[in-house]
Amino acid sequence: MTADWDHARAVADAVLYEGYLLYPYRASSSKNQSRWQFGVLGPSSAAEAGIGEDPLLSTQVLVASHGLPMLTGVVRFLQLQRRSVERDLGDGRFEPVGELVADSSTWVSWDEAVECEFAIDPFPVMGLPRTLDISVPGHTEVETVDGGRLVRSRRQLHGRLEICAQRDGDYLRLTFDVRNTALPATDRDEAIAVSMIGTHMLLEVADGEFVSLLEPPDSAAGAVARCRQHRCFPVLAGPSGHRDLVLASPIILYDHPEIAEQSKGALYDSTEIDEILTLRVMTMTDDEKAQARATDPLAAAIIDRCDSMSPEAMLDLHGVLRNPHAPSVEPGLIPEIPTDVEWWDPAADEAVRPDLDAVLVNGTRVARGSRVRLRPSRRADAQDLFYADKVARVTSVHEDVDGDQHIGVVIEDDPAADLHDWYGRYLYFAPDEVEPVVEGSSRCK
Repeated sequence: MTADWDHARAVADAVLYEGYLLYPYRASSSKNQSRWQFGVLGPSSAAEAGIGEDPLLSTQVLVASHGLPMLTGVVRFLQLQRRSVERDLGDGRFEPVGELVADSSTWVSWDEAVECEFAIDPFPVMGLPRTLDISVPGHTEVETVDGGRLVRSRRQLHGRLEICAQRDGDYLRLTFDVRNTALPATDRDEAIAVSMIGTHMLLEVADGEFVSLLEPPDSAAGAVARCRQHRCFPVLAGPSGHRDLVLASPIILYDHPEIAEQSKGALYDSTEIDEILTLRVMTMTDDEKAQARATDPLAAAIIDRCDSMSPEAMLDLHGVLRNPHAPSVEPGLIPEIPTDVEWWDPAADEAVRPDLDAVLVNGTRVARGSRVRLRPSRRADAQDLFYADKVARVTSVHEDVDGDQHIGVVIEDDPAADLHDWYGRYLYFAPDEVEPVVEGSSRCK
């Protein structure tokens, strides 16, 4: 697997589990009584009967040929797994219960999910049409726990992928139809049990490239307009600038989507805002957290991750805005704002990153994480005198509308330093009021 695939698969994993589990991550929560919002392909006639979703997901993409294009990829979805809790009555007899408590462990009845993935083996595009079976067998397993057992069961799934191609001017239009071919269900519970959940595709082309359907070149505009989608939104995947991968997602995305580097793990709550959800988890009582841990192993992982999050990691989630179409650049010194851009223009804000930007002090790059010794000289605040010769940790670098630069810091030996950093309550000094502390060097007074 290439780095491009790793990049795209990380986003595909987020698509696969989007909406799998909603805050407050407890089975008893009303929000978690109706899950599985995206990419659900129901059995035949379920949508018409009002008990499930449409059975079809269909997408069309364009390929610009560089020779004899070869296609490969994967179809992915979740298979519902019902986890039933049963109490041990003795003599080999068990009784279904909603909750089982034994010592420090608790289990509840709950619908889990199992990942399913089908490879589309490499084949020449000119070898289309092609049909692939994507059916999944059913399964039952029993896990013994204190005081009873957990019975996990999955229904058999029936599905089919059909691929065809046709020429449209200088381009090849590829059509992918994923269809749930299960027999009609009798009720909602049965319908979701035989549905394909979170369905999406990752597609790769060799000896050719995919055309962006969001920002096509002028020469492809007509062909793009003739492409048809059904419950699917294909976008270029992988790193920016690469055109060999497409993610056909049930969620609206932009080209080259990526996981925010500040996100330390999935929270599953659709269109999640990590900081808000993390703070909400931190406010949950011990009893609420215990209920969430009993609901699902993924919920337990969320609780544990939030409980152990450092102030620095929490700060990274706060106030970070990105332009998804902006080119990726290495962080450097505070950038120059173009002379034709006024300070109130949003474009001026987009250029700066106080958490990454730097200034040069005596030839040394100073940015977030740098250690400096304070030399207050401007007397903007009488209390600055108390900070003279103190060692501080840099938290941010700013430039005001007059072009003056400011360095935000917290004092290292301040017992509340981490708290100040958490809340963004910094002291500010000019670059000529700090002296970089070079690690490993000695300093004579």
